[in-house]
Amino acid sequence: MTTPQLSIGIPNFGTWAGSDWRAMIDVARVAEHAGADRVVVVDHLVMGPSTGAYRWGRFPTPPESPWLEPLTVLTAMAAVTSTVRLATGILIAPLRPPALLAKTAATLDQISGGRLDLGVGFGWQREEYAAVGRSWDERGALLSDALAVCRALWTDTPASVRATTIEFDDIYCEPKPADPGGIPILVAGTLSERNIERIVRWGNGWIPIMGASGGDVAGGIEQLRDAFTAAGRNRDDLIVHTALPLARGDGGVDLEASFASAATLATEGVTSFNVPLQAFAPTIADAPKAIAEIVDRHRRAFA
Repeated sequence: MTTPQLSIGIPNFGTWAGSDWRAMIDVARVAEHAGADRVVVVDHLVMGPSTGAYRWGRFPTPPESPWLEPLTVLTAMAAVTSTVRLATGILIAPLRPPALLAKTAATLDQISGGRLDLGVGFGWQREEYAAVGRSWDERGALLSDALAVCRALWTDTPASVRATTIEFDDIYCEPKPADPGGIPILVAGTLSERNIERIVRWGNGWIPIMGASGGDVAGGIEQLRDAFTAAGRNRDDLIVHTALPLARGDGGVDLEASFASAATLATEGVTSFNVPLQAFAPTIADAPKAIAEIVDRHRRAFA
């Protein structure tokens, strides 16, 4: 078993950071100095008036709460760090013009020295699609085509794409990402036939859907490894970033028990566990202590 990496989910939304969002940027530096492998932020461009379509429990903020754009946040974090990886978990890729997404991601990757991990999905909220003039019913095709455009513009000079929702020929887009293979892409969600195709054709890995059981994750890893093999890719190259399964005790979330419960998933092939910082740091002032404890528990769990 390869020791799984540790990702820290930093809230780029709501009131956790108080009135000074620059303090949230400094949390990335704290995570890096503590020894975390990755910091993760999440995405919503806009919010509709109701969060009732959110299927995974109570939504963390009301619609009117602030939500910072994740690639902008990661760019600011890149400026104050040098080694920690910078990830979206997830970015709603279909909401952005594909060429603009490719350019923005490649720019951030170059500025950060090749530290970007791009987790993508198509979200759960119709209103966001309406606000940017995109079709909710075409969200799957829009996601696939965004990935196709990114891969083409990151690797080909010039690039041409023939896809369901977009076509172009002889297009130049510079700079390319720092790595000649492009930025790692992880596709979120259940392993439908289309999602497996996205991961195998354009991606590097998988982010299991929220609430996925250990059995779902383990089975999905084996399914994707087989799909990699069938496509002529190395099955051991599969990246899997999943949420740390949180174990609850009498006093709230039990960090030690949570990491203990993750051991089986690590042996199955999870490559990074994402720990939501808010679960252990109710306010930003609590972040340094919580991060130190999270890093220590991770090291002890997988020593």
